[in-house]
Amino acid sequence: MLKIENLHARVGDKFILKGIDLEINAGEVHAIMGPNGSGKSTLASVVAGKEEYEIRQGQILFENEDISELSADERAHKGLFLSFQYPVEIPGVTVTNFVKTALNETRKAKGQTDMPANKMLKLIREKSEMLEIDRKFLSRSLNEGFSGGEKKRNEIFQMAILEPKLAILDETDSGLDIDALRIVANGVNKLRSKDNATLVITHYQRLLDYIVPDFVHVLYDGKIVKSGGKELAFELEEKGYDWIKKEVNQKA
Repeated sequence: MLKIENLHARVGDKFILKGIDLEINAGEVHAIMGPNGSGKSTLASVVAGKEEYEIRQGQILFENEDISELSADERAHKGLFLSFQYPVEIPGVTVTNFVKTALNETRKAKGQTDMPANKMLKLIREKSEMLEIDRKFLSRSLNEGFSGGEKKRNEIFQMAILEPKLAILDETDSGLDIDALRIVANGVNKLRSKDNATLVITHYQRLLDYIVPDFVHVLYDGKIVKSGGKELAFELEEKGYDWIKKEVNQKA
């Protein structure tokens, strides 16, 4: 589904990604862990197509198509979804109207007509119930006055409506208490299928107690320096990132 080959990317004159190789297949959940400044959020942003990042080498293949030159909107319409670490507030635009517009724009890009109102309302009702979202929440302005947990739950709600092929969750656990973390993780797990894939980016092993990955990768200084199964996350929790730094320095 997603294949990243020798990816180098920078912001301005600063190179952040220095040769990333990663392959994600349908039905899989991958986790990327690493210390601050290692390039985790940059990787998510580059894959999603954020304009401020420049690819200098390598390519990103999504379903065997090179999407390196596509805009963020074009990538989203092809089935890529990025859950932001810091979701923006949009006063005056309700959660319901936002997801309606997002879904219909995706349908339009595929040559389809807008979803009929009755089907749209049924879909919104089904997904909100699945994610334990109160109907009053849906009439609020997007992220305005939302708690950290509400913002993240709203991101997962958008994901549920859009049904992307690949969801990238950038530090979804940031600022969440245990109850909010459980609800968000349960939503992600309910949306998992053999036809989609998830890339989870996190600092901490605790999220992976709820969203169990098939593969864990450690990003350090712009490169994936270690990969393994879910047990690698526990090893990182126990030994810390200094262990990775020492291992990388020994190989250098």
